[in-house]
Amino acid sequence: MLRSLIIYLSKAEWMRQRVMRWKIARKVVLRFVAGEKLSEAIKIIKELNSESIFATLDQLGEDTKNAEQARQTAEDIILILNAISEAEINSSLSLKLSQIGLLLDETICEENLSLILSRAQELGIFVRIDMEDSPCVDATMRVYWKMRKEHGFDNVGMVIQSYLYRSEKDTEELLAGDTRIRLVKGAYKEPEEVAYPSKRDVDNAFDRLTKMMLDHAKQESSPAVSDDGRWPPITAVASHDEDRINYAISYAQTNGIPKEKLEFQMLYGIRRGLQKELVQKGYPVRVYVPFGSEWYPYFMRRLAERPANLWFFISSLFKG
Repeated sequence: MLRSLIIYLSKAEWMRQRVMRWKIARKVVLRFVAGEKLSEAIKIIKELNSESIFATLDQLGEDTKNAEQARQTAEDIILILNAISEAEINSSLSLKLSQIGLLLDETICEENLSLILSRAQELGIFVRIDMEDSPCVDATMRVYWKMRKEHGFDNVGMVIQSYLYRSEKDTEELLAGDTRIRLVKGAYKEPEEVAYPSKRDVDNAFDRLTKMMLDHAKQESSPAVSDDGRWPPITAVASHDEDRINYAISYAQTNGIPKEKLEFQMLYGIRRGLQKELVQKGYPVRVYVPFGSEWYPYFMRRLAERPANLWFFISSLFKG
């Protein structure tokens, strides 16, 4: 019930305007968001890199309103790619297709994504397409496969959400195309017709999908993380749940899968101690580093994921 309420509020314009005016809210948000400026995010990634942690950089924003705004966002993302290259940081890039026109027209989205991937290819940077809520999944998949099959880009990967019933089939198809996958549980409120309603079922699905991805990693041709950290391996387990992480480690060890073929991904500001522990064990760790002024929807989804995040926020508000 609480999670559903927070997700509802994440889409409520009246709540967005109110929260974004609170100075204390902006202060607390810095636990999860690497500032509103690109330069602030670059500085944080350099700090992460100094601790042998890779990053994926994401400019927050979604649901662009017109074609001009979508194109401007694409051009902004290209500037981010240039900044990654110029700063020589160990980072890939993440984006949502709704930022660059998916909900307006798939053709517009494809044109913008092609421009982004072309520049990323020139710079040797990998780009991850974030998955959004279930109404966007089919369109996101169509655009991804067009980039791979019609445009010939191999520097692009996908996200799979374990709470969707369809994800095993999608994962099978993506792995057949050697897609680099980030596996997450899912952060949107979905109807029971399309998603597992219970945490246990979501966790079990997560482990099944992890196994599928690691079975692919057994293949000699399956790539490991790149030395510069800009390209992840096929298998990226994105979770702060230690049971899910331990399952992945155990299965990989039992099957002789090299550590560099299993990457763990986490969110900026969450479980820093666990990130460092995994690095010390020799596993690649990548932190999702979001930045930008449109932080409200992202921030609210982080509150919905873990009650501890919500109580941290509320206690900070009362402390002033």
